[in-house]
Amino acid sequence: RVAITAGTDETEFEEYPSGKYKRSEDMIQRFLRVDHAGEVGANDIYAGQMAVLGRTKEAPLIQHMWDQEKEHKSKMNELLVEHRVRPTVLLPFWRAAGFALGAGTALIGKEGAMACTVAVEDTIVTHYTDQIREIIDQGKEEEYQDLLKIIKKFRDDELEHHDTGIEHGAELAPQYKLLTKVIKLGCLTAIKIAERV
Repeated sequence: RVAITAGTDETEFEEYPSGKYKRSEDMIQRFLRVDHAGEVGANDIYAGQMAVLGRTKEAPLIQHMWDQEKEHKSKMNELLVEHRVRPTVLLPFWRAAGFALGAGTALIGKEGAMACTVAVEDTIVTHYTDQIREIIDQGKEEEYQDLLKIIKKFRDDELEHHDTGIEHGAELAPQYKLLTKVIKLGCLTAIKIAERV
């Protein structure tokens, strides 16, 4: 909206309310696109782990975490439709990479699989916390209160998975610090890309 002050040549530019609305929608679309990609990838990570460890004593534990990720994925699918958000165009790549990561680390052994879980979930917990903070900083907590509840619930589930990984020997994996550092870097890169495409 343009306002011209009478008797002067001064022109004041004021932003349409729709501009603020568009920024909010852009933020939510960015959130949902990357969160959906993350939950799909997490599902495939656990699928890869189960392909290797499905007949071991660790299988029920991995299956429990996978079942929670399936719920997350299902909810994210609903939210994409509700908010008319297209998924990332790189989804097939994330799926293949997720399965390969899950299976590859599981081949190291139970500790490798748990180290993968710790690294991925640590990154996702931070990511979800950043989203919660951004919504609050934008003053949108009331407008998006339902979405906030979902993100907080997912964040807490991922934190539980992280702690489970630690409790079940993640830090005993060969080259634990290097392994988790590389996985975290990969996750952060995937997040940045998925936010944009």
